[in-house]
Amino acid sequence: MVEDARERIQKLLVTGDNRIKQGVDPAKARESWERALAVAREAGLEEQVRPLVEIRLADLERRGRRRG
Repeated sequence: MVEDARERIQKLLVTGDNRIKQGVDPAKARESWERALAVAREAGLEEQVRPLVEIRLADLERRGRRRG
């Protein structure tokens, strides 16, 4: 189960990253990353995944401030 969760988390993180690169609505990227964190929480992997998600969300906020 943990291995399946790791795979899902990785896919969700990459999906969010790709959405940003492709210029998709940043809310969609945020949704992918937050879902990755939720999957991690359910699998007991939150401590390992939270820093990765926090970095991405902080970068997303910085991007938003530069545009706005």
